[in-house]
Amino acid sequence: MSEDLSEAVVHPVRMQLAAYNARDIDAFMAWWAPDCQYYAFPDQRLANGADEIRERHIERFKEPNLHGRLLNRMVMGNLVIDHETVTRTFPDGPGEVDVICLYEVTDGKIAKAWFRVGTMRLGEDLS
Repeated sequence: MSEDLSEAVVHPVRMQLAAYNARDIDAFMAWWAPDCQYYAFPDQRLANGADEIRERHIERFKEPNLHGRLLNRMVMGNLVIDHETVTRTFPDGPGEVDVICLYEVTDGKIAKAWFRVGTMRLGEDLS
């Protein structure tokens, strides 16, 4: 894949992560296709369409410590695979969790996404 094509596939994923970290729901949703699908890996659909994805994130974006830290990224065709550590406020308190994110990008938008979430680590001094 040429570098230009790779950048075109990565761009929506990079921008939605920046909007996620800014907790800007409108900027975040700009990168999702209207009919996008959102899954817990491998096949548990969590949201069907952009409206349901927005609804899932409105409350999450109110968390003051919400942040996704990109650890690694690879691109294969129109797929972007990110390994992130996400800091959140869980029901049991602040913590972090490792997440593998697989994004399928079509026409400059995220068409499908799968998330494999690791074990939550609670605590204030996580690094």
